[in-house]
Amino acid sequence: MSTAALARRSPAKPRRLTMRRAMPYLLLAPALTTFAVFKAYPILASLRLSFTTGSGADTRNAGFDNYRRLLDDPLFWTALKNTGLILAVQVPVMLGLALLLALGLNSAFVRWRAVWRLGVFMPAVTGLVATGVMFAYLLNREQGALNWVLGGVGLPKVDWLGSPFWARMAVVLVMTWHYTGYNAVIYLAGLQGIPKELYEAAMVDGAGPVRRFWSVTVPALRPILLFTVVLSTIGTLQLFDEPYVLTRGGPDNATLTVSMYLYENGFHYFDFGYASAIAYALTLIVVVFGAVQMKLMGERE
Repeated sequence: MSTAALARRSPAKPRRLTMRRAMPYLLLAPALTTFAVFKAYPILASLRLSFTTGSGADTRNAGFDNYRRLLDDPLFWTALKNTGLILAVQVPVMLGLALLLALGLNSAFVRWRAVWRLGVFMPAVTGLVATGVMFAYLLNREQGALNWVLGGVGLPKVDWLGSPFWARMAVVLVMTWHYTGYNAVIYLAGLQGIPKELYEAAMVDGAGPVRRFWSVTVPALRPILLFTVVLSTIGTLQLFDEPYVLTRGGPDNATLTVSMYLYENGFHYFDFGYASAIAYALTLIVVVFGAVQMKLMGERE
């Protein structure tokens, strides 16, 4: 082959190397474009919107007025208090029940464990709107099945959806029913990953069931416990579907949550600037709660 022919063919190798280096970016381009258009841009646009007031052609710069309004808004603080009360009750109850269920489903003495595991997880695949509608019928004061059971044992009817206290408990009940099985399956996976040798060594040392639970099970599950606590806290702080379907935030704003208040300002009153400010305030609260929980429950050196 002549020298001229070799010279003509030599650029092919650098071109192939260039295409090989570019290929990962070409493959990532659709995902990155989708993220930029549907995630990054809306987040940045919402941040810009939080410093404006009005809508449409009447939109104008408002500086930090929306955030100052937030601090002086009693309804926002009511929504935040309701969300905090539901969080303080629902997350510990739900995760405690989930851990108990996981311990039971992991026991060798339970027969038909696969069937029980399926039954425990089934509520998690039920749609939230369908769950809310179902419990709205079950918790109806006059014709609900739960009050019918209470009447059957001689107890008075409970105004589940008409009393501020019981309306909050109804939201807690619905969330606990829906998410307990989901967390129980996560705990069950963690329990099955704990080496049996640790329990055998603890038994040799004379540790009983309770001592084994606190000295072996809980330390081994610590990363999973942290994961579920943080995830459940974030989910509850963003609570919307259950109270919206059950009570529309009533009675007397007793079940109004921060996400519902955000929705009302944005899509009922079309005050998108103030709604965006609420969204970023909620984001800050979620970040603070997550950081505190990671600090308190995370692994220590």
